[in-house]
Amino acid sequence: MRWSGQEITSEQKDALPGLARLNNLVRSVRTPEFAGVTFHEVLAKSALNKVPGGGGALPFGWTINPYRGCSHACLYCFARPTHRYLDFNMGTDFDREIVVKVNVAEVLRKELAKPSWGRHPVALGTNTDPYQRAEGRYALMPGIIDALASSGTPFSILTKGSLLRRDLDRLEDAATHVPVDLALSIAVYDDELQKSVEPGTPSTKARLETVRAVRERGLDCAVFMMPILPYLTDTRAHLDAALAAAKNAGATSVLYTALHLRPGVKEWFMLWLEREHPELLPKYRAMYGSQSYAPVGYRKWLAARMKPLIAAHGLRRGEEDPITGGVRSAALNAMRDENGDRVRQRDGAERVRPAFVPAPVAPEERLTLF
Repeated sequence: MRWSGQEITSEQKDALPGLARLNNLVRSVRTPEFAGVTFHEVLAKSALNKVPGGGGALPFGWTINPYRGCSHACLYCFARPTHRYLDFNMGTDFDREIVVKVNVAEVLRKELAKPSWGRHPVALGTNTDPYQRAEGRYALMPGIIDALASSGTPFSILTKGSLLRRDLDRLEDAATHVPVDLALSIAVYDDELQKSVEPGTPSTKARLETVRAVRERGLDCAVFMMPILPYLTDTRAHLDAALAAAKNAGATSVLYTALHLRPGVKEWFMLWLEREHPELLPKYRAMYGSQSYAPVGYRKWLAARMKPLIAAHGLRRGEEDPITGGVRSAALNAMRDENGDRVRQRDGAERVRPAFVPAPVAPEERLTLF
């Protein structure tokens, strides 16, 4: 849905150089409803992104990003540096200069109809959130969901957005045709801290209620406790309360990892830390001064703390897609029996699923995840 009174018929004379270089047509839109935010509507040339993998059984993955930039404004977001490709800065511009691929569903349908498409699992929400606030006006996801389901393509969605609930009817129907995997990212269970470090996101309570709504439809829903912030959200009390809340909401699995800070993101996060928690600066500099990931010792310590807590709450550790970083598609774990109507999961449990067969592809393109 485009803004009322706005047409995408020609490129604006004052279009930002990075956008003009990457896309055919540009229209920049501001509205009082989104104070301080500019939406740059573009006509995308492609919808599916091929993500290189590590070879072997998983040579690559596929993602869709209907938006670039994200009004959720999470300080630790690893995708911030990608905004520099469009001549934006990775700080406030990432939060306020949002690129909207208004024709993404149309382009996607054409790509999925190609004979070479192998119906590989597609991940959404692994870069910027498909259910950020702009989705309430542009409504790109319904068309994307319908295109994937009708083409027989499995997909997963990872989001912080409670707007996912709008599409539950559509997602429930899609799950009768293809494997659909859903996850809510809920990392911070302290309201004051959550509003400070993730200022544009729905509340933790709203996201937990979204998990509950997904489960009431009979769909699985993982909770991503990512990232866990050293010295801020890694206390036993915080983790115990977080897991209890996830279990109470009906989460089927939990994934977690410690904060990692890529170059650029690290500096942005440290500015916030210096302002809000200056007492922690020496500890964070010691941990992240010369590296992006938390030290191995800390990660082992965190695992030793989390493992018994997860078990105590009757939860299981979920699986992250090793390439896209989203929730692992059930299509990667499934094995059909000879009738093609029953799926055996990795844990041995059986569940009725619609028959799913990857489309045949040319030998030279037979890089498949199945």
